[in-house]
Amino acid sequence: MYELKTKENDASVIEFIEKVDNPKKKEDAYKLLDIFIETSGYPAKMWGPSIIGFGSYHYKYATGHEGDAPLVGFSPRKAKISLYFATGDTKRQELLEKFGKHTSGKACVYINKIADIDVEVLKDLITQSIKFLQETYPSE
Repeated sequence: MYELKTKENDASVIEFIEKVDNPKKKEDAYKLLDIFIETSGYPAKMWGPSIIGFGSYHYKYATGHEGDAPLVGFSPRKAKISLYFATGDTKRQELLEKFGKHTSGKACVYINKIADIDVEVLKDLITQSIKFLQETYPSE
């Protein structure tokens, strides 16, 4: 059976942020922490060793694979800051067009620093992602 590595745990979010080497990235991580808590309404929790997640949902795919994941989150990685939003949401792309300087992969949106993005659009992305996931995977 496949074992998920990215599980919610009791590690300290603040201790994790304090270990970020780059002072500017650390400052941005604290700003993101405030934005995500305020916008999502959920407390910050560590998911795996390096993702700060907010809220959670349980998913189950047609293949039978299921698990839990944060509704939204971020990780101040060495190269860039990774932001985690719902991937299947059609409004995500519209919002990203107004977001500012970023790149995106399948599941992540990458930014260099908060100064490169529109924080109001970030808040919209957080809100929209949570709404989409809660409608797609309603809690039982």
